[in-house]
Amino acid sequence: MFNTYFIDILKNKYVAFSGRARRKEYWMFYLCNLIISTGLSILAKGIPFLSFLSALYSLAILVPSLALAVRRLRDTNRDWPWIFLLLLPIVGWIWLIVLMCLEGTVGDNQFGPDPKAEERV
Repeated sequence: MFNTYFIDILKNKYVAFSGRARRKEYWMFYLCNLIISTGLSILAKGIPFLSFLSALYSLAILVPSLALAVRRLRDTNRDWPWIFLLLLPIVGWIWLIVLMCLEGTVGDNQFGPDPKAEERV
């Protein structure tokens, strides 16, 4: 289930910074990403070559992760500069996690149609 969101983002929304993203899409993507990253890190401890693969994976997933975070912020009616909360140690991270957990704007907002309504159709 959660890997369908991951694959969809990698195939269809790799650099899609426009539009909105639901909470479910965001958290399922990050769950799958966490599982893959953790698995690669564990394997890299035993096999040194895999540390290169782990770094390559991290670089490859950076842009879609940022794009998804921006789309998730837009679902809560906030624009992309809010992503800079990541630069504030601890407080910024916690604040950003809270923002990502908030329910999105019901109906259309300035960033596009409600993705939850699109899913129901």
